[in-house]
Amino acid sequence: MIVKTYGSAIQGVDAITITIEVNVASQGNKLFIVGLPDNAVKESERRIESTINHLGLKMPRTRTVVNMAPADIRKAGAAYDLPIATGILCASGHVATNVLADHLIMGELSLDGTVLPIKGALAMAIQACREGFKGFVLPAQNAREAAMVKEMRIYGITHISELLQFLRQPDSLQPVQTDTCDQLFASQTAADADFSDVKGQHNIKRALEIAAAGGHNAILVGPPGAGKTMLARRLPGILPPLTLAEALETTKIHSVAGKLLQGISLITQRPFRAPHHTVSDAALVGGGSIPQPGEISLAHNGVLFLDELPEFKRRVLEVMRQPIEERKVVISRARTAIEFPAGFMLLAAMNPCPCGYFNHPDKACTCQPGMVQKYLNKVSGPLLDRIDLHVQVTPVPVVALSSLQESEKSTCIRDRVTAARVIQAARYAATPGIYCNAQMTSRQLQTVCIQGSNSHTLLKEAISRLKLSARAYDRILKVSRTIADLAGSETVQPVHIAEAIQFRSLDREGWGN
Repeated sequence: MIVKTYGSAIQGVDAITITIEVNVASQGNKLFIVGLPDNAVKESERRIESTINHLGLKMPRTRTVVNMAPADIRKAGAAYDLPIATGILCASGHVATNVLADHLIMGELSLDGTVLPIKGALAMAIQACREGFKGFVLPAQNAREAAMVKEMRIYGITHISELLQFLRQPDSLQPVQTDTCDQLFASQTAADADFSDVKGQHNIKRALEIAAAGGHNAILVGPPGAGKTMLARRLPGILPPLTLAEALETTKIHSVAGKLLQGISLITQRPFRAPHHTVSDAALVGGGSIPQPGEISLAHNGVLFLDELPEFKRRVLEVMRQPIEERKVVISRARTAIEFPAGFMLLAAMNPCPCGYFNHPDKACTCQPGMVQKYLNKVSGPLLDRIDLHVQVTPVPVVALSSLQESEKSTCIRDRVTAARVIQAARYAATPGIYCNAQMTSRQLQTVCIQGSNSHTLLKEAISRLKLSARAYDRILKVSRTIADLAGSETVQPVHIAEAIQFRSLDREGWGN
């Protein structure tokens, strides 16, 4: 007798439906699992046998073949335990098969039949809905996450016996009820870290506001203890709120990576990822024998913060260059190529020199001549070329630290940022793939950054006098366009150009000498 159950495989951040065919023959005494399974899938035989014995039933002692189609897609992980066990029990005549064709089944089994959580439940539910499945049976820990797909009936179970009872009596399980996406989205809370907690540093807050308004990458350069990390952690709080589509996309990526916290069904705050400088290139951009999303994908629609930037391995930093430009990363393997989204804002921080006190107002730098420039050269020119704002951070004076005056709240800054993003959304509505000023092409600069003669003269003189590099020209124009949007100006004025010029310090000839 041949029985079919249905599971799902994750490729990238999307799912592919897997048909699991089970045939129990009349001769032989061995279980064969075919269809390109990995070791975790092959080991399911022992877990399934223990589970069936624990139920008081008998594992078939005849030749049993389990085929997982399509056979050219690698099946990985222990999440196929539940559909394979269900297929074997149905093919053996222990359970009815009335509702199998309409339901997706996924879950890992422990030896006593307890169902353990899986990765990628949301992506699986979305794909199952597209293919017309009526329901999805999965571990109870993943049920709220999958229940975001309202067009499907989601059944959360804790033990395989609940599934067997459901197959005999479909009314024995009730679909999981949870808040809708709109309700969860409307109830999102403000970020814990607020700019009102930061004393002084008004120029740094202004720089981060500009970066958030235009989607610009930024780097904070300053001595230890100046507040670079503290300011960076508050950047997500001033970014525009996630849209519903962005929230679902972000949740799907974290679900596939197994990073979704238990009890969280929808991510409603922009992600903030801060990997340690010892991170490998595969961990940062994604990879592995079975490609998994890396830190840049987990930061999609949010912020990737690289603290102590020169301490990262050169190879690790260089692999980010293409994803920063294309907002995606493609992991190629012999059998397939997997694409992960990577639309993040890069925020980096570094000391200005090895000792950390170059340009410090009170402490003298103890580095030898040339060491400052050598330290900066650890970060390649092409990577710096992709960073729009270079922000000099100085320590906060004691007078400002002891001040009782409350700083501006993140919500006020976010309102200005959101208003500027609305202007940009209207401006680029006819250009697919471009949503903010940081993504402008060189051709668009000529039409979007409309300058008067005074603005053009100021920019030309600044590049000549400060000996700015050629790559600084486009960056200054993009940043000045964002400053103009924050001011509600249709044209880029000299005051906007002047403010943008001060954020290109690392490009100046002789910096660090």
